[in-house]
This record gives sequence, C-alpha cells and structure tokens, in this order.
Amino acid sequence: MTSPVSPRTCLRSRSSTDCAAPAPSGYIHTFLRVPRRGLFSARRDWLYSDMAIEHDFFGLLESGPDGSIFWSEALEFGDQYVTIDLTAPDQDDISSDALDVAATMIRSLENIDLAAREAMISELSDRTSEVTEFLLQQQEELGDALHDVLIEMSGDIHIDMIRSLRLMSVTILADEHGGKDPFCVLEYALDPDAMDDVLFVNIASTGAILSVTSAE
Repeated sequence: MTSPVSPRTCLRSRSSTDCAAPAPSGYIHTFLRVPRRGLFSARRDWLYSDMAIEHDFFGLLESGPDGSIFWSEALEFGDQYVTIDLTAPDQDDISSDALDVAATMIRSLENIDLAAREAMISELSDRTSEVTEFLLQQQEELGDALHDVLIEMSGDIHIDMIRSLRLMSVTILADEHGGKDPFCVLEYALDPDAMDDVLFVNIASTGAILSVTSAE
C-alpha cells in the first residue's frame, strides 16, 4: 500500500463541521466564492518584507515568530463551505509564482475537484488500490446506513460513493512549488464527522494528479 502523505499536509485540529456542510446537489459544483481582492485585478501585486509577503489574491501574508506562513479561509463552494489553507515553513521558501499558481488553483477548484474524482474512479479497476480499499472499508463500516450518505444512486455503488464524497479541505504547500512532493492536497470524506476515514488527492503545482491515498 502506498504510504499516505505527510501529516503536516493532511491533519486538521479543527472540527470537521467547520470545514464543510452537506452538498446534496451532487459533486459537480458550479459556484466558488473567493476573496474579492483576487477576482478583478490582472496585475501581479506582491512584495516581500522582513515579516510579511503581500499578494494581490491572498493579501498580506504575515509570518510567525518562526518565519512560517499560514493563510486560511472558508470559501463557499457549491452548497458547502470548504476550508482552504496555504502554508509554508519559511516565507523565504515562497515565490511569487507559487502564490500565483495557488490562486489559480483556488479559482479553478471546481475543475480540480472533478479531475480528483476522475482519478479516484480510474483506480477502481485495481482491487488493491487505496481508493478501492477505502470504499470497501466504508461499505463494511456503514452497512445499511451507507445509502443515507449517497447523493446519487446509479446502480454502481463505488462510483456513487465517489460522487458522494464531500470535499472537506484544501491544503496548499506553497514551498513545494515546482517540486516532486504534493503542492496541493484535497481531503475527501463520506462522513464529515469521521476525520480518520478520508481520502487525500495529491496534486503537483502543474495540476497533475500525483496519487490518491488514505489516512491509514
């Protein structure tokens, strides 16, 4: 089994109910509200100071005492709210290109979400994949209650489960821009209260899907 991504990319101390609410209308979302400052300006407005980075989309990114950067907002996505986090261990590791790519990904979250679910579906043919094992585990744990969380009933239970997964959070690791490790991690769950029963879709800064892993 493929090792899951690093805990720093995935774990959340906040309640999952702060991250997302049910999305009964399905997994193809049609509306993403982003901060107004990131929508209408075409200029690349960023600068560095000793204690902060300013970017046109993210605003002022202030570093902590250890030099780390953290930005977080709960954005409206379809019929739910999704927590978007951007982190870096040191502000010196963040480039303007990394922030531009991160902003583009947030604006394109609907398409990224769709690509992530297609990547999960592509792994269903492998009975040993982490996606298949996750779905089988959820079937066993939820039993008859599984149908209560499905938002679509097409007759293919595993595809229905993938379509019913809720996007809980998005973590952007800004210091991984251009590297081999995930730049963006999407967290999915069938049950928003079961924080250990999740799938992570790991995405490169190019937008390519690197892997889909479980929390185990």
